[in-house]
Amino acid sequence: MKINKYIYSWLLLLTLVLSSCSDDFLSMTPDSEYNSDDFFETEEQFQQAVNGVYQSLRNTVNESGYLMGEMRSDNTHYDYYAPDRGIHVVRRENIDDFLDDSQNQWTNDYFNNSYVGISRANTILERIEGAAFDQSAKDPIIGETKFLRAYYYFNLVRYFGGVPLYLKETIKQEDAFLPRSSVDEVYDVVISDLKEAIEKLPAPVFPQSGRATKGAASMMLAEVYMTRKDFAAAEPLLRSITTMGYSLLSKYDDVFLPANKNSKESIFEIQFMQGNQGQESMFTYWFIPKSTDVSLLTGIKTNTVNSGGFNVPTDDMMADYEAGDSRKDASVGVAEGIIGSDGSFTIQAVKSSDGYTTPAGKIAKFYIKKYLHTHSRERNTDDNWPIYRYSDALLSLAECLNENGKAGEALEYINQVRKRAGAELPPVTVTGKEALAEAIAHERRVELAFENHRWHDLVRTGKAIEVMNAHGIEMKQQYNYISKNAYNLTENRLIFPIPYLELQLNNQLTQNPGYN
Repeated sequence: MKINKYIYSWLLLLTLVLSSCSDDFLSMTPDSEYNSDDFFETEEQFQQAVNGVYQSLRNTVNESGYLMGEMRSDNTHYDYYAPDRGIHVVRRENIDDFLDDSQNQWTNDYFNNSYVGISRANTILERIEGAAFDQSAKDPIIGETKFLRAYYYFNLVRYFGGVPLYLKETIKQEDAFLPRSSVDEVYDVVISDLKEAIEKLPAPVFPQSGRATKGAASMMLAEVYMTRKDFAAAEPLLRSITTMGYSLLSKYDDVFLPANKNSKESIFEIQFMQGNQGQESMFTYWFIPKSTDVSLLTGIKTNTVNSGGFNVPTDDMMADYEAGDSRKDASVGVAEGIIGSDGSFTIQAVKSSDGYTTPAGKIAKFYIKKYLHTHSRERNTDDNWPIYRYSDALLSLAECLNENGKAGEALEYINQVRKRAGAELPPVTVTGKEALAEAIAHERRVELAFENHRWHDLVRTGKAIEVMNAHGIEMKQQYNYISKNAYNLTENRLIFPIPYLELQLNNQLTQNPGYN
């Protein structure tokens, strides 16, 4: 298996010592003096190893996370460019169109990068109890590691179904080939890891460092319970988060400013830092329009013809914003221009999406701008990726309260979020369970747009097949390049295929139904 190359101890150690990182930014710095016999001994070395587990998070975001969490939903699409039919482009489009298969490099990379993080976590957990330093120093390290392993497995089980459960450091080759565990077995591990993480992690302290806290572990466990329809178990966890010092920032667009990383609204975010350290983000370059010159957007003359134009907000997404909602302009921009004779797009102006109408003779392209901020180098940005924000906790609590028969109390939390979004937005007043559920789903869509929540929300609430098949009909009517067999979403397509190469190298694995 491809993941086997990551779960052998000696290669893991080499990866860690060549790519360890600092506390402040979880940065990776070389340290080639240690070997497998003497590295895992001190508190500092274990903390360095934990940083390596955090590092794998970046790889799940920069390349493929948005394809699976956002483009799979009705929130975003892609800008079709006929001259470029390269496999790296087509396979991204296939994910959006529900035409992906087991050889799709982007979903496969997500699978493998998750196991990199799991492998690193397992080595820490296997070795830390034998290390000669205080248990009081070990506990936060164990807590962070359990949180991160739970994060990787939670996403794996949501995206791929039951997966192999590697829970120990793998040293012998025969231990590297495991069959798939059931979905329930994977969730049992995720829940167990998160419960221990909650016990061992500190409460958040502001300003935050970017490391996992009791709040982050509580939020993830609540989402796990909500995914499992156990709203009674999720409710007290979410209530506890409201007592930990988190709060909404006064303006929605301030949340995403690099200057406000790890703010009081942040529960957990993946850390990036521009520069030469190899820690930069670049996902915003996937999201801006395809053009030979995007300097009006980035401040840097860059050609994005072969890389931009993904995660494009759909008309359906844009229509879901209400008049007076500040989140629309904060999240989405408009590039206005013309199409040349060769099919390329020339950007002539950048406009606000709020109230925008396309002038005669111009072409307008929506793009995600909540992650587009000042930077000085091409594809080297400073933006973090939000995983959990306090507004997510408030809306999740509202959902749990509604499900638990406390609709009146739920209104307080959904309206906290709406009030921040715009003074013109009327408060939600409906208390019928179904009507309030729809209001919460709408609020989650616009509040958490382009943060990889929409697809999971649709699956979790049982709406994915209905919503996406209806969306597919509209998309095929709107775009003649979409294949007739696209958007044929069935129960099988609610998860992605196990990578083809894994099946070839591990004969104990089986493919998900509906995939070759």
